[in-house]
Amino acid sequence: MNDETLQTWVERVSLEWFGRPFKHRATFNGRLKATGGRYFTKSHNIEISPHQLEAFGAEETEKIIKHELCHYHLHLLKRGYQHRDQDFKQLLAQVGASRYCRTLPEREARKPRPFKYKLLCGACGMEYLRRRRLDPARYRCGKCAGKLSLKTLD
Repeated sequence: MNDETLQTWVERVSLEWFGRPFKHRATFNGRLKATGGRYFTKSHNIEISPHQLEAFGAEETEKIIKHELCHYHLHLLKRGYQHRDQDFKQLLAQVGASRYCRTLPEREARKPRPFKYKLLCGACGMEYLRRRRLDPARYRCGKCAGKLSLKTLD
């Protein structure tokens, strides 16, 4: 599927479910992995993740399109278009849009990164495991406020 097909799909869903035309651009963005789509408040354009379409099909992607169109139409009507707003939640339920997109299989199977560093308190012996390197001189122990030293784990 290409951007032109997506554009006509979004326009059709907008008229069918919202009774209002979609007058801006809808495109695919292959960089969207953790989110199904996004709506831009300044340009009013919508981007959809092609990975969601590949992984879960047209039905799930249409729910994502409806979600983004909820943002779009409510924003243009100057009503609550953010996730926390009651207008947004009601419109989502009304049109059958998804509140959250499903996690992609390749992201679900990711292993957590191992700890690389250990901070040791010189006073009480408290240990803090960290994945990123940091300067121990900038921090103190949370238990006793003692000095910390950094050790690299194998």
